[in-house]
Amino acid sequence: MEKPDVLFSGGRFRVVRRVQVTPDGQKHLRPIIEHPGAVTILPLIDPQRICLLRNYRVAVERELIELPAGTLEPAEDPAHTAARELAEETGYRARRIELLTTFYTSPGILDERMYLYVATGLEPGPQALEPGEQIETWIVSWDEALAMARDGRIRDAKTLVGLLYGDRFLRQHGP
Repeated sequence: MEKPDVLFSGGRFRVVRRVQVTPDGQKHLRPIIEHPGAVTILPLIDPQRICLLRNYRVAVERELIELPAGTLEPAEDPAHTAARELAEETGYRARRIELLTTFYTSPGILDERMYLYVATGLEPGPQALEPGEQIETWIVSWDEALAMARDGRIRDAKTLVGLLYGDRFLRQHGP
């Protein structure tokens, strides 16, 4: 594999041009966004309620309903990232954080791998938002969260994946 050309390097990602060689021997240049990976968390207040966020996103210029999430720091264990981001964004500290699955958010252009965790045994505490973050916690029933996924109020992909996968997992295995 050829070393990619770096087109842009930012704080949390970089854009590179990779060479793809197809089975017929042709070479194709592909721009790819390289990302260190991220986590998203299903914070279960109890078996019937979950903590969601109302989060203003500059990229889409609107508030989205989301699960807590965050980017991995260099060499950081994803479970540690999940605990850190849960506390920062919601104020909750979890007695237990369990990995449910991993998935790719947009593999056509992005190598970001997302780790989905479920957090239980939550204890409330203060949020520790980064400068500029506009995040409000919102406790809803599990059924209401699923209704928002079905009716389009939730438009964030990681939240849709998290809720729908989490629902299937929790129905089969419990919290």
